[in-house]
Amino acid sequence: MSKTGGGNFFEDFSLGQKIIHATPRTITEGDRALYTALYGSRFVVQSSDEFAKAVGYPRAPLDDLLVFHIIFGKSVPDISLNAVANLGYAECVFQQAVLCGDTLSARSEIIGLKENSSAKTGTVYARTTGFNQRGEVVLSYVRWVMVRKRDDASPAPPAHVPELAKVAALPGAPVISNWKFELSGSRHRFDDYAIGEKIDHLDGVTVEEAEHQMATRLYQNTARVHFNEFAEAQGRFGRRLVYGGHVMSMARALSFNGLANAYHIAAINGGRHVAPLFAGGTVFAWSEIKDKASLPGRDDVGALRIVTRATRDMPCMEFPLIDGSPGNAGVILELDYWAVCPR
Repeated sequence: MSKTGGGNFFEDFSLGQKIIHATPRTITEGDRALYTALYGSRFVVQSSDEFAKAVGYPRAPLDDLLVFHIIFGKSVPDISLNAVANLGYAECVFQQAVLCGDTLSARSEIIGLKENSSAKTGTVYARTTGFNQRGEVVLSYVRWVMVRKRDDASPAPPAHVPELAKVAALPGAPVISNWKFELSGSRHRFDDYAIGEKIDHLDGVTVEEAEHQMATRLYQNTARVHFNEFAEAQGRFGRRLVYGGHVMSMARALSFNGLANAYHIAAINGGRHVAPLFAGGTVFAWSEIKDKASLPGRDDVGALRIVTRATRDMPCMEFPLIDGSPGNAGVILELDYWAVCPR
């Protein structure tokens, strides 16, 4: 047997299968600095120890999406090394703040399998859970991914598509006090946002080949489609594909302009990578306030349900949707999430 691993193909998965992922990762200030260099995120609680301590954290927590990507990266060698594309997310709940010095590990359970009509690939549904060094759950989510078959002729397992909640359970949030709006970058509070409101985040950022690969390496994500130009030049798209999570973090960083006080992603209700992105494309974003929720017994913060859409080479002043029309063909990401905002 070879000592090297080629990753799992669709036939290698079984319903109920449990996987412990390598390798645990201690998060450092260097990881935080590189993440900031790649995306330029300015949310204040994640930027300033002093601000974070003043409002109730022990010190500045890591960016929520950095935590998501690191847990996600742990699962790639076992679940999506042979993926064609990551398709979507659901039931993603951030349960603990993660601080520099924490060590993260991950496990997954296969909760659904369905061969695709081409018989060349299948969709794998996995629930992944991330833990800190104390065994506390920091994050759990479901994702589904299109994975190649090793042999097109191999029989498919019985199809099972799990039923997933359309809206994730909203967890509690740390108690916030002494919020200084002049330091956070915006005067707009929870009650200043209205359901149905649309916000164009204005700025665009062009993706560079080196940057998207550095970001993916930061998460120890080994999916070949993001790195191997020799192989991908002969593949479906003819070039390397940008990791979908890179788009998520770009859109989140852009959303600061309009949502600066939506400082913490509490849960992701759903996410879709609608179309691929390649280096050289410019990402824009806009957000819609889908709903609002008060947290039980809390008057310091509320939760905004936000749908952020990212586009490729398309400014968002017209708020493009995913409707198939030629004018809206540039939408590449739709991310539906709850964000905590001071009142």
